[in-house]
Amino acid sequence: MHDGRDAAETLAAGLGRRRFLQAAAGVGAGAALTVGAAVPAAATSGGTTAAGSAAAGRGGAGSYGGILQPGRGRIRGDHYLRSDVDDVLWGYVPSVHATAVTRVRSGRTITIDSVSHEGILEDQGRDPVAWFGERGVRRREVLDDAVAIAGGYDRTPRDFDKDGPHVITGPVHVDGAEPGDVLKIETLDVAPRVPYGVISSRHGKGALALTGAGAPAGISLDEVMPPVATDGRGTGIPTEYGNVSVLAKIQGNKAVIGSGRSRVSFPLRYFFGTMGVAFSENTGLTAPEANSIPPTLGGGNIDISRLGAGSTFYLPVRAPGALFYVGDPHMAMGDGEVALTAMEGSLRGTFRLTVCKPGSGDAPSVAYSYPFAETADAWIPIGLSDPDGAVGGNGSDLDVAMRRAVVNALDFLEHDQGLDRAIAYAYLSAAADFAVSQVVDRTVGVHGLVRKADFRG
Repeated sequence: MHDGRDAAETLAAGLGRRRFLQAAAGVGAGAALTVGAAVPAAATSGGTTAAGSAAAGRGGAGSYGGILQPGRGRIRGDHYLRSDVDDVLWGYVPSVHATAVTRVRSGRTITIDSVSHEGILEDQGRDPVAWFGERGVRRREVLDDAVAIAGGYDRTPRDFDKDGPHVITGPVHVDGAEPGDVLKIETLDVAPRVPYGVISSRHGKGALALTGAGAPAGISLDEVMPPVATDGRGTGIPTEYGNVSVLAKIQGNKAVIGSGRSRVSFPLRYFFGTMGVAFSENTGLTAPEANSIPPTLGGGNIDISRLGAGSTFYLPVRAPGALFYVGDPHMAMGDGEVALTAMEGSLRGTFRLTVCKPGSGDAPSVAYSYPFAETADAWIPIGLSDPDGAVGGNGSDLDVAMRRAVVNALDFLEHDQGLDRAIAYAYLSAAADFAVSQVVDRTVGVHGLVRKADFRG
């Protein structure tokens, strides 16, 4: 278990004195991947400013504040959880039978260091120092916990072609949470741990995954990836598959990819693609419904880019203590996430976890049976195509996800806002927006945006 806030003591115990002193040297902020000369630990600060957090909640991002090695920089929460090898699952999320790695009281805050899977996966050699080093990233800019997970994770054998890619941190036991409750997850702060991210395309995945007889005429993944006849998928060796990963650099408040005429920049938007509570009742770590890829009624890989700092996410509880977990940290993502991944990069997040009891009025009524979210400006009803973990019959049917998002919006507007259902339906058609959350996670998602300002008179 990890509980408490003495970051230096925790880091020293986990890394040993030599590595602790190396991490404590720190680096300053700078452009692109060259972060700058080493500076004393007291001179840098992790996390975003209050203004940066607010900007992140609106879709922007706070400024980059230096390499956040485990335990380094500002720890905002009442509790702190690292992504040590024993405190993560790789490719799977906790079941309702999982043992918590730490616990918090309802209403308290916890800061969690998450680790991105990009740069440590099997098709990238499972050696982040080497993989990032080939792309100009210095060793001190590679996270120690990412290195440890890549080299030391052995809780389950890794199967690159079957397992999820995500490093999942947790679970966290929230005192007082029982099945039938709702866990209210407020994301208070999100900070980048490194000044770079990775966007990857992989064979047979993404919006253009259909090939051969199942593909629409003239449309296939071969538009971007090496042709099926010439790639290395048949070898069974992930590094030979011919997958394509693009390194993205943080420059100011934007990300940059490419060079020359192919250089393009875009806004950063820090958020966690995966936030969830235990859903699967199977005791096996590798149960299909516990795979980290498809989102479920317990949340998980929900991939809604508006769930950054300043947002609130509500999830129905199925296990004592809720068993909250996070992973899949994103630095930017467009609705749809079409190439397979977002701009994936390790983040430090601070969350307030609050138990909401039935009848308390502390959570939207929909949230007792289905994920629901909100920001300062909008309510976000959510629809999933196969919410039992991609083991049902709807698969990746966006029509199903869209209809469920609309029904959840109708239920919320009728039961929580007092609208006649016919009026609510008319309102959604005239004024609400519905967006594709993602089309790459086996279970696809749609989310609505219902403006709060429309209900203020």
